[in-house]
Amino acid sequence: MKDLLRLRTSLTEEIERTLNEQIKMEAEASATYLAMSSWCDRNGFDCSAGYFKKQSDEEREHMLRLFKYVSDMGGRAVSPDVVGIQTEFESFRSTFEQALQQEIAVTQSFNRIADKCQKAKDYVTFQFLQWFLKEQIEEEYVARRALELFEVIGEEGTGQYEIDKRVPKIKYEDTYED
Repeated sequence: MKDLLRLRTSLTEEIERTLNEQIKMEAEASATYLAMSSWCDRNGFDCSAGYFKKQSDEEREHMLRLFKYVSDMGGRAVSPDVVGIQTEFESFRSTFEQALQQEIAVTQSFNRIADKCQKAKDYVTFQFLQWFLKEQIEEEYVARRALELFEVIGEEGTGQYEIDKRVPKIKYEDTYED
């Protein structure tokens, strides 16, 4: 029976498992960004609360895109359990440090999946992943620029207020397009 089920999908068990792990990672990222939004909201950083809420929504969209792909390819997409999400943060700056670390980890994870796809000669999934790999350029860029505001503006006096106002205005210009 298991062999028959495997015939319904072109995904190898390893690729399917890896994609489901990425679905979980995206769900955890979404929940973490939502927790950051809540923390910012409770601490008077309204603009950053909105920014992190938007990031949470994007990560959930990424999760659903992966989920749909696994299902569309005849695989078994797994709705992940998300537990143990950090809800308190050391400081305003630390939320942005953690956001950048999270985006770097997601990029590294997508790179590992792409590598596995090439080794498995799963070029369909490899092609599907290109959108995510490109998206991570923007995600890391914005996270890096947000964190750099702490260095450029500083946190003294009205610094945190200025940083909070500027975070949602950070835009990525895609200069890689033809």
